[in-house]
Amino acid sequence: MNVLRFGVIGIGNMGSAHAVQIFENRVKGAVLTAVCDVNEERLAWAQDRFGAGVLLYKDYRQLLTGKVVDAVLIATPHKLHPVIAAAAFAEGLCVLTEKPAGVDVGSVRKMNKAALESGKIFGIMYNQRTNPLYRKLRDLVREGTLGEIKRFVWIINNWYRTQAYYDSGDWRATWNGEGGGVLINQCPHNLDIWQWIMGMPKRVRAFCRTGHFHHISVEDDATIYAEYENGATAVFISSTGEYPGTNRLEISGTKGKAVIENGELKLYLLKRDERMICFQSTEGMPKEEFEISQIRQEGKDPGHLGILQNFTNAVLRGEELIAPGLEGIYGLTISNAAYLSSWKDDWVTLPLDEQEFMRCLSDRQKEEVLPRRKVVREEMTGEYSGRWNVRW
Repeated sequence: MNVLRFGVIGIGNMGSAHAVQIFENRVKGAVLTAVCDVNEERLAWAQDRFGAGVLLYKDYRQLLTGKVVDAVLIATPHKLHPVIAAAAFAEGLCVLTEKPAGVDVGSVRKMNKAALESGKIFGIMYNQRTNPLYRKLRDLVREGTLGEIKRFVWIINNWYRTQAYYDSGDWRATWNGEGGGVLINQCPHNLDIWQWIMGMPKRVRAFCRTGHFHHISVEDDATIYAEYENGATAVFISSTGEYPGTNRLEISGTKGKAVIENGELKLYLLKRDERMICFQSTEGMPKEEFEISQIRQEGKDPGHLGILQNFTNAVLRGEELIAPGLEGIYGLTISNAAYLSSWKDDWVTLPLDEQEFMRCLSDRQKEEVLPRRKVVREEMTGEYSGRWNVRW
């Protein structure tokens, strides 16, 4: 195979941007051959934008069985990601799905099983994994530069949203539509980066406040506290109701700490391990020497195009995936555990009780009174919005 034929399923704001990048040859080795959406207006936009050379489908199943694509990019509402992906794998197609992997861990586990059984390439659009600062921090932790990790703290609330934002789609901010609020909509990238750097915690305690800043039935404010096997702890704080917001990630270990903020990674490295200082120093409050260094992010990271190119290269030439689709289950596990912890007002130990989570989610979906919104559709530009990138 010399060219990867893409079909994009779901051509709203995100899907349309992906489709345009492929159509305009910004992804080497990829070609757009089909798009699919249930919305007639979006299909009309696609016909006008792409012309007769790109096939249009209203039913994704017809696209999957049409023998016109080698891979599909899924950009539909969250709960459909596992359903469409499993169907695509059954047809022998490669899959690149938008985040999150799904709404619940159980359905994503089934999707992962289908991916493994198919043997096809499976990726997820975790575009923030291409950010050089996050990649560097991950390397530092894995190499032991910070010593044994003690604490992870991330305050990430610089994605303020108004009521008009939530009113722009009848599926937004509902248990039946998105399956949650800030944790499932804005935070999947960050929850992924958390576990990508730190690994998975052993237990979670969370506080998710529903409709705290907006007229919505899901959480717009969340605080997660987590513990690891080695005694390390993690705190993750997010909301869509604070302005101006913050994006500050700090990891401390026995050899120092690392801070990412304002597009800069700063390292504070001790001359000797803190555990040695603690038990060998004769002073009660010693002043220890440490070195400060910094790495500034210059220019833009590859982002979505980087993931698209990497996925294409993986299919065509066997390049290692930056964001394997199978790993989408990890960040989702943290958000599912956070919801369950908040609902139960108690700790949740991992691995997650998937059936208990689904019972609790189902209860909220049944009780939910869907909002009556005068929906104002966002204009499709076919370009990537800055809100989808790492923002400092």
